[in-house]
Amino acid sequence: MLCMPKGLSFRTQADNRDPQLHSFIITREDGSRTYGFVLTFFEEVTSKQICTAMQTLYQMHNAEQYSSVCASSSCSMDSLASSIDEGDATSLAKLQRYNSYDISRDTLYVSKCICLITPLPFMQACKKFLIQLYKAVTSQQPPPLPLESYIHNILYEVPLPPPGRSLKFYGVYEPIICQRPGPNELPLSDYPLREVFELLGLENLVQVFTCVLLEMQILLYSQDYQRLMTVAEGITTLLFPFQWQHVYVPILPASLLHFLDAPVPYLMGLQSKEGTDRSKLELPQEANLCFVDIDNHFIELPEEFPQFPNKLEFIQEISEVLLQFGIPPEGNLHCSDSATKLKNLVLSDLVNDKKNGNIPSNALNMYELLKGNETIARLQALAKRTGVTMEKITITAPLVEKEKDGKLPCEEVELRDYKLNVQLREVFANRFTQMFADYEAFVIQAAPDMESWLTNREQMQNFDKASFLSDQPEPYLPFLSHFIETQMFATFIDNKIISQWEEKDPFLRVFDSRIEKIRLYNVRAPALRTSNYQKCSTLKEAAQSIEQRLMKIDHTAIHPHLLDMKIGQGKYEQGFFPKLQSDVLATGPTNNNRWASRSTTTQRRKDRLRQHSEHIGLDNDLREKYMQEARSLGKNLRQPKLSDLSPAVIAQTNWKFVEGLLKECRMKTKRMLVEKMGHEAVELGHGEANITGLEENTLIASLCDLLERIWSHGLQVKQGKSALWSHLLQYQEREEKQEHSAESPVAVGTERRKSDTGISLPTLRVSLIQDMRHVQNMSEIKTDVGRARAWIRLSLEKKLLSQHLKQLLSNQALAKKLYKRYAFLRCEEEREQFLYHLLSLNAVDYFCFTSVFTTIMIPYRSVIIPIKKLSNAITTSNPWICVSGELGETGVMQIPKNHLEMTFECQNLGKLTTVQIGHDNSGLLAKWLVDCVMVRNEITGHTYKFPCGRWLGKGIDDGSLERILIGELVSSTSDEELGKQCRTPPQQKSPTVARRLSITSLTGKNTKPNAGQIQEGIGEAVNNIVKHFHKPEKERGSLTILLCGENGLVAALEQVFHHGFKSARIFHKNVFIWDFIEKAVAYFETSDQIGDNEEALLLQRSSCKTFCHYVNAINTAPRNIGKDGKFQILVCLGTRDHLLPQWIPLLAECPPITRMYEENALLRDRMTVNSLIRVLQTLQDFNIILEGSLIKGVDV
Repeated sequence: MLCMPKGLSFRTQADNRDPQLHSFIITREDGSRTYGFVLTFFEEVTSKQICTAMQTLYQMHNAEQYSSVCASSSCSMDSLASSIDEGDATSLAKLQRYNSYDISRDTLYVSKCICLITPLPFMQACKKFLIQLYKAVTSQQPPPLPLESYIHNILYEVPLPPPGRSLKFYGVYEPIICQRPGPNELPLSDYPLREVFELLGLENLVQVFTCVLLEMQILLYSQDYQRLMTVAEGITTLLFPFQWQHVYVPILPASLLHFLDAPVPYLMGLQSKEGTDRSKLELPQEANLCFVDIDNHFIELPEEFPQFPNKLEFIQEISEVLLQFGIPPEGNLHCSDSATKLKNLVLSDLVNDKKNGNIPSNALNMYELLKGNETIARLQALAKRTGVTMEKITITAPLVEKEKDGKLPCEEVELRDYKLNVQLREVFANRFTQMFADYEAFVIQAAPDMESWLTNREQMQNFDKASFLSDQPEPYLPFLSHFIETQMFATFIDNKIISQWEEKDPFLRVFDSRIEKIRLYNVRAPALRTSNYQKCSTLKEAAQSIEQRLMKIDHTAIHPHLLDMKIGQGKYEQGFFPKLQSDVLATGPTNNNRWASRSTTTQRRKDRLRQHSEHIGLDNDLREKYMQEARSLGKNLRQPKLSDLSPAVIAQTNWKFVEGLLKECRMKTKRMLVEKMGHEAVELGHGEANITGLEENTLIASLCDLLERIWSHGLQVKQGKSALWSHLLQYQEREEKQEHSAESPVAVGTERRKSDTGISLPTLRVSLIQDMRHVQNMSEIKTDVGRARAWIRLSLEKKLLSQHLKQLLSNQALAKKLYKRYAFLRCEEEREQFLYHLLSLNAVDYFCFTSVFTTIMIPYRSVIIPIKKLSNAITTSNPWICVSGELGETGVMQIPKNHLEMTFECQNLGKLTTVQIGHDNSGLLAKWLVDCVMVRNEITGHTYKFPCGRWLGKGIDDGSLERILIGELVSSTSDEELGKQCRTPPQQKSPTVARRLSITSLTGKNTKPNAGQIQEGIGEAVNNIVKHFHKPEKERGSLTILLCGENGLVAALEQVFHHGFKSARIFHKNVFIWDFIEKAVAYFETSDQIGDNEEALLLQRSSCKTFCHYVNAINTAPRNIGKDGKFQILVCLGTRDHLLPQWIPLLAECPPITRMYEENALLRDRMTVNSLIRVLQTLQDFNIILEGSLIKGVDV
């Protein structure tokens, strides 16, 4: 099946019968690979019965196809039409000419192949040996020895070359050289990277390479089997030191096409049929697919994947290497060997028509012919840079003969290919060496021995990902955060840990030695983590070592010799491959089997790892399922009856995929919860406990990929690039049809639930369809894949993902219509478990929609809730609010008269932080006691409560007409309780600030805290701010809450200033802290005018001036903020400009303090004041940036 992927092919003398070479790969159960090299040629059919049957078949076939000239043959002789040009296929005469066979006129030929199986990819040597065997069969003279001698020799008498050595062995006519890299060199790779770059072009190749690194689904597409193999092997070779861990089938046989349905990462090659349009190729899912059309020099990439670090400089460095060898970086589809062969095949008639200057000879490629000439190569590179292109040139036969005589150009071409291969691979390997030069410092080696490590592998964390990422240059993060989540990276780290108990993996040994070499050259370790691009410096050395091995042969194998054969055996007949004598080839010399030379240690490690493979990698069990699947595929490839796969076999295969998907879902949700809750546990009581930025985004993107793969499994008919969005659209269509005829069953009631005040937010409608409409209204998203991801993010943020998907799957009729019986979504028990795992994500808060779609317009609803028992519900003045969030603010918005509720639309504000509320104090009933303001994002449903509990109005409370309220997210309760949230105190799982100490406000509702509690509160508030700045920048919460929130620094300092404060009414007026501040300013200004009798230091005078300047600026600001609001602004500005430690001693020592504070007040205790100054000085090193709403209008 792999030697002849199309099956038998028949040709006539009119068809092209040139021999074709292709290779294939088989992956064994232990992950080891075996390579096959196949030469297919055509032999005359001598059986009259077969020729007669063929003529009958053709007559029947042409009768069926006569009416449709464009249709291709569907019988087993489809290859007869393979040489027809697509344009000529529409010609009836052409069709009749090709699709005809006359037994009296035509000679019939059938395909045969010679295959050589090897444990290492010695492609060039195997190719030469097979070509020499073929020449021996077709030559007019019989070979010097029977063919059995040469085959016996290569099977039993030619050993593997030792590492770092070269070996010469003998073919039929001439010697063949192969070489093997040394222990510290890059592993063997014999496939010509030149051809890979010519076929894809440099830019395309780097993009595909990135997709492979991120373990997406890669599908290669070409008419030529050898191209599929060359590109697949070329790209996986460049992964060093990492190795592809998933399904790897470079040539996918027709009988295994159902493997494209696999919901796992894969790298597969699919043969394209001539004239087949890409649009007609139906693939199960394309959301995460990289489609590589090799023949047309074209790739389709998945949406939203990160670029390779330093991509431009990387491409530039590779371009320089390619240009040295005369290869255009943009690729040249028509200069590769297989391209030339294909073109000759298609245009065989035109080439041989002896018109228009065409001559009947083989087309040669100018690059290939002159590659050994340095001058020509330089001229060509220069021509390429100046925009002059060099077309393919056909060379006449005499020059070809010269080449055959000299033999040097062929060897030079081969040597140049070897040199190019190793230099390109060095450039790629150098990138990883630079990026992961310090990876070892982040490997966690917790287990004392291998057994305990294998046993606890699933629970253990092997790599400190967060620390590693925080240590990397900013431009690398988008790629690296995705890459360190892959299976190939997990396996690489596992191999590193295992190496402390067993022999190092060969790839790891070479990589570690390179890092060691870098460290010797760069003594200063931090230089390793720079984002400056560092070119590879080992190109010449690598090329020289290859050249030395090929020029100076280390070992020579035994010559082929006559075997002990009976007389008459090995008979030669020109053009026919003889039937080989199996008894002669069955046994070889003892203890000389070249396949047996394997390291016992390596084998022992492989056996041990195979026994414990369920412990390896993050998604270990899952990976083992997929690997077994891939390897069983390798086993199956060797079974001749695979083409007759029964439905039971396919069902069993898909059942493994179902189990694998469920396992992956369990692992991914567990990882998301552990990450999130781990951060919450560490940060409980300070800041906002969540993982933001890259890490969370990577995990959620991974969940989106998983859902797309689940929805793509077992599809009946593919519709659109996103299977999930397609399912949602069909569900929406059915539901909307029902809505027209009846009330929608989706809506949870929209009635308004009354609170104690009779005012509340109306219940938000929980609707899958409504969330879809929100996404459909987002003009920024242009594709189905993007819409599906946005919908997943929105549902996850609303904690409705499991509920929505359950509702979607409840329509069983639709599920049956869209999915085959074996699909994951139709396996009831697994589906229920899957939804349960997703439900567990509701335990934590995600802002994965709000934080990603920052430019969309979002409708908000706000409600002002007054305290009716003490105040009028509606004020006669003109109220206004201004809502601010992490991404912006609304500006001042007037609230409609006699209304407490309003809706407004603005660009995404992000997480809401503050609300400014005020009025103009007009009318008879201007004074207004506001309990709180509620604001809700109408798309995500996030509701924020902004507690107030203070009056707005002149002559009451502190005379404030404007207040700045600090918001906190109301924890989402069950759907039934959503309407009550405005009156429900927050019951947050992750409190934004510590709640150990209840610091009272000045309303005096609670008992006042004692001196110890107040000092503890100050310590907590400052400590929270310090912790805030020690987090990675992208993971910090809101600084506004830490400054002005319930237990923030302002509230803590208020308690200090309020302790021992003589707040008795004077003439029926409350005295506020700000009154003390103003009296202190008056004293400082007066004492300066008198001439500073107290002989204060210059620094103190400077501090006094600054303090007075700030207080006066706040007093003269064009805002109607009350006295407590002014104190808040002063503390915020003092914290920002690091002035609080200078101001506190001034206030503690000024005369007004004796009049306004009792003797036991904290501010009058020197030790307490000194302690307070020391605590506040810990904030000196931080760059504090205040939110605009806090200090608006204050000019200092």
